[in-house]
Amino acid sequence: MNTFMGFERPNGSVGIRNHVVIIPSVACANGVVAHIVREVPEAVPLFHGHGCGRVGEMELHTRTLRNIGKNPNVAAVLVIGLGCEVIKGDWLGLAIAETKKPVEMLSIQAEGGSQKTAAKGISIVRKFLNETKKMKRVPCSFDSLIMGLECGGSDAFSGVTANPSVGLASDWLIEKGGTAILTENTEMIGTSHILERRAVSQEVGQRIKKMIDDAEKRTHDIMGPLASLVIAPGNMDGGMSSIQEKSLGCIVKGGISPITQVIDYGEIPSQKGLVLMDGPGYDNESMAGVAASGAQLMVFTTGRGNPIGFPIVPVIKVASTSKLYHSMKDDMDINAGAILEGKGLTEVGDELIALIEKVVEGEQPKAEKNRQDGILCLYTVNPAF
Repeated sequence: MNTFMGFERPNGSVGIRNHVVIIPSVACANGVVAHIVREVPEAVPLFHGHGCGRVGEMELHTRTLRNIGKNPNVAAVLVIGLGCEVIKGDWLGLAIAETKKPVEMLSIQAEGGSQKTAAKGISIVRKFLNETKKMKRVPCSFDSLIMGLECGGSDAFSGVTANPSVGLASDWLIEKGGTAILTENTEMIGTSHILERRAVSQEVGQRIKKMIDDAEKRTHDIMGPLASLVIAPGNMDGGMSSIQEKSLGCIVKGGISPITQVIDYGEIPSQKGLVLMDGPGYDNESMAGVAASGAQLMVFTTGRGNPIGFPIVPVIKVASTSKLYHSMKDDMDINAGAILEGKGLTEVGDELIALIEKVVEGEQPKAEKNRQDGILCLYTVNPAF
């Protein structure tokens, strides 16, 4: 399979979904967005708790919201602003419109209040939905695909079964000219010497070292002598001993491909291949950054069982054990635990690749089917681990 059926965007990018999205520029507009979605449930709301007040984070949050709007899975965008917020709705709208996709902006204060804004927004969203229904999938190359690599609720088997399986899928996509984004910088602590050797240049190697060194320093500043134990209680319950153990398992999601670039949180990569994103280990914040970086698809490994998805990006769940897969079968897509029972790693990797090929053409993985979207969590100055 050398091509897949996707949605070509006016700027040349390719979507695997065709969402009409409503983005509040500030949390104060969430109520109006909710009103619109109650009337037009086919639209996708991106509720969040930011947009004003925390001035030191505004540049970061603006980039994240703007680039999520630019994600190729988004066909059209309505931005709802309040009017007095720091992240102005028209700023976001104009930046997203650079992709040449349909974008409109409304300000609650300028429109005369929440009811008038919602009524106008409902009309706009319905118009967008009618337009997107006319769009057809066309053959697209896999080199247009960006796949985000995530893990959450890991256990002692994640680095033995699930993560290596994802590594095979990452290498497969990169061989086809695509891109895989590996992130969660706290879960790379202790592996800098390994990742630096895979850098395509000295400059990239230096950026890898700085990213991981900075993450380790922040961890020590916050946790002091307990820094090596910066893992979740569920990780410990699942048999993990330290962040170093978790990190060694985490990085194998990136396979064995060379690392071509290190990007900031929510930055769109300029290089193809394996890219590292400087982002937090907290799943929800990490996923928002990956979506902002343009990923049309995410693969998420879990050992304890995390069902979370993402509003505009399908998320494939890979279970590290058969026990988890069968106990949460409504949430898990791939059983990597079968490796512990004699199934070959390559066989599970091929199973995951086959599912990816179906998902990019419209098949819904469990998290998408179950609408496990949650709320949009944006990276904060004081990152959660």
